[in-house]
Amino acid sequence: MGRSGEDGRLTAGGDVASPAVSDRIWTVPNLLSMLRLVGVPLFLWLVLVPEADWWALLVLALAGLSDWLDGKIARAWNQTSRLGTVLDPLADRLYIFAALLGLVVRGIVPWWLMAILVLRDVLILGAIPLLRHYGYGPLPVNFAGKAATLCLLYSFPLLFIAGYASIVADVARIIGWAFALWGTALYWWAGLLYAVQGLRLIAQTRRAERADHTGGQRAVGDSDPVRGGTTDRPDPATPATAEGDPGAVAESSDRSSRPDQGRTGP
Repeated sequence: MGRSGEDGRLTAGGDVASPAVSDRIWTVPNLLSMLRLVGVPLFLWLVLVPEADWWALLVLALAGLSDWLDGKIARAWNQTSRLGTVLDPLADRLYIFAALLGLVVRGIVPWWLMAILVLRDVLILGAIPLLRHYGYGPLPVNFAGKAATLCLLYSFPLLFIAGYASIVADVARIIGWAFALWGTALYWWAGLLYAVQGLRLIAQTRRAERADHTGGQRAVGDSDPVRGGTTDRPDPATPATAEGDPGAVAESSDRSSRPDQGRTGP
C-alpha cells in the first residue's frame, strides 16, 4: 500500500528534486488518508465480530486504491503536505497491525509473526527521539520498506482466503505465506538500513560539533595582542545531509529540508 506519489524528496546527493511541501491540512490527498484511517476499525470489526472476510477484504482493497489515488493527486495537483507525511505511513502500519491482529485472533497465523513485525516498529519508533536530539526528523521511507509493506499487504488477503477448505485456499496459503515471509525479511532489512543511516548521520553530526569546538579553541589561542584576535575561524560543515546517504534530512532550519513523505517503514 505504500504511496509513491508523495515520496519525491531531495536526497543528500541532491539528485532528486524535492516537491514543494505545504502546511495545508484540508487537501484531497489528506482527506483520502483520513478516510483510510477511519476504515481501520471497520476492517478489524468485520474480521473479528461477524467474520465477514469478503467485506473486510473489500475495505482493504479500497484502502489500497485510495492510497494509490491520493499519491497521484498529490503529485498532479501539487498538494504534498507535511500532514500527509504522517498520515500515509501511519495508515499503512495500522492496516498491517489490524490485519495481523485479526489473523492471530482467528488462529490463521501464529502469534510470533505479529511479534516480529511489531518489535521492528517499536525499535524504529524508539530511535526517533535520538534522531531528534541531533536535529533530525524521521528518516524517509526507503525502497526496501516500500517493498516490505507491499508484500505484507498482499499476503493478508491470501491468508484470509487460506482459512477456508478448498483447492483455492491451499494455493492461497502457499502464495500468502511466501509473501508474508519475504515481507517480514524485507521489513527487518529496511529497519537495518534505517539504523545504519541514522548512525552515520549521528556520527557526522558529532564530528562536526567536535570540529566546531576545536576551531573555536584555535581562534582564541591564535589571537595576537598587537593585531587582535584572528577572524579566520574555520566554518564547520553543518551535518544537514550525509553525502552518500540518500534521503537523509534534518529538522533544524540550517539543515536540508525535511522529507515530505515518509512509508511505509519504515
